Amino acid sequence: MGDNSRKWWALAAVGSGVLLSTIDGSIVNISLNTLVGVFNSSLSAVEWVVLAYLLTLTCLLLLMGRLGDMFGKRRVYAAGFVLFTIASVLCGFAWNIGALIGFRVAQAVGAAMIQSVGPALLVTAFPAKERGTALGAIGSFVAAGILIGPALGGLLLRYVGWQSIFFVNIPVGIVGVWLTLQSIAPDPPVARGQSFDVGGALLLLASLFGLLLALTEGPAWGWLDPRVLGLLALFLVAGGLFIAWELRAPQPMIDLRMFRSAAFSLNLLAGFVLFLGLAFNLLLVPLFLQLVYRFDLQTTGLALMALPLMLSLFSPLSGRLSDRIGPRVLTVGGLCCIAAGLLGVSFTRETSPLWQLIGCLMVVGAGVGLFQSPNNSTVLGNAPREALGVASGLLAVMRTLGQTAGIAVAGAIWSSAVIAINGAPVDPITAAPPAALASGFDIAMRVAASLALLAILPSLAGGRAVKGRPREAGAVAD
Repeated sequence: MGDNSRKWWALAAVGSGVLLSTIDGSIVNISLNTLVGVFNSSLSAVEWVVLAYLLTLTCLLLLMGRLGDMFGKRRVYAAGFVLFTIASVLCGFAWNIGALIGFRVAQAVGAAMIQSVGPALLVTAFPAKERGTALGAIGSFVAAGILIGPALGGLLLRYVGWQSIFFVNIPVGIVGVWLTLQSIAPDPPVARGQSFDVGGALLLLASLFGLLLALTEGPAWGWLDPRVLGLLALFLVAGGLFIAWELRAPQPMIDLRMFRSAAFSLNLLAGFVLFLGLAFNLLLVPLFLQLVYRFDLQTTGLALMALPLMLSLFSPLSGRLSDRIGPRVLTVGGLCCIAAGLLGVSFTRETSPLWQLIGCLMVVGAGVGLFQSPNNSTVLGNAPREALGVASGLLAVMRTLGQTAGIAVAGAIWSSAVIAINGAPVDPITAAPPAALASGFDIAMRVAASLALLAILPSLAGGRAVKGRPREAGAVAD
């Protein structure tokens, strides 16, 4: 296989992993009500099918990225595909809800191995001048997974059975492993004398777990609940100890010197702030369509396709353009589009035509497509080559943390606004009059637009640090 064709097959291998994980997430999310009946369980217990997966995935991304840097990204990626596929089979044979949650944890370990090193594999497979093109194509795989997942899940649940939502991963996993072994160049020999930073890994794991679980359960338990306060304290204490440990460790989990690069650290921050704002859209727009417009699930799903459809169109275009003109104009322009789209969404009323909302969602999707590929390319292009796995993991962690925190903030702002507009508490909040729900939605979406505008500041500052054409990863000074 020639070098030129190998890189495109490598893109297919990484893209299949992205597609697999994206479809899996959306399929399982829509199956929760079905699983309640299948296992004769409560919704709060079944929700851990999703929650356990997300917690495990996010907490392990950086650890798996470090293992990829140490022992070979191809090895970690292929092993992750194998583990994810085997765990999917086991999920389909789960005999009770506890077993299903346990097998989902195993799935998440495999997914962390796939997601942590996938973008790093592309950076090494493609030359710097084509890095944006490759990462842009990955955005199309993400959008395809978002589009395919709900529709495929609905068909499988209706006509085949709940087990099929896990068994559908088997052929994709087999093809993904084959593509990985055939198209991705073998890892170089493992460097001698490397050691895994167990202490740093445990501290990082504890800190991320505390933060994620607090953000997830805070709205239900109450933000002043002792359990939430204890989890936030765990996040702060373990996080502080992690930084102190890493500064002294001879071979740290994360080489904190990476953050001296303004282009690396500020573009990571821009991505985090943006995903805080996009989480408002992720949580509230489906609720608006169902509670204010009174749409059923099928119509709601069709309306929500507008955003990923535009993402799939603009992401590869933006990737190619970033290779030619650089990332700065595209990232800032994308953020401006996102802010404008979210602001437009905030003017949607219960009497507004549906096309108005869909048009604004399309603007948001185009903006995300313009922003994400150049931003990710900038982060990975300014990471040391020996730490590309960790840098790739950091991108995924920032995305997940932003979405998790954003959903918690969005829910709090929306419910508070609805109660204030309604003039009296409502339990549940979804029982409030449509006019109050819509007005609270408007306020929350304007906050989301403000966050998108705020992300412009680190994006501009990080863009100033990028000079000339894209560089090979690892070209930054320590």
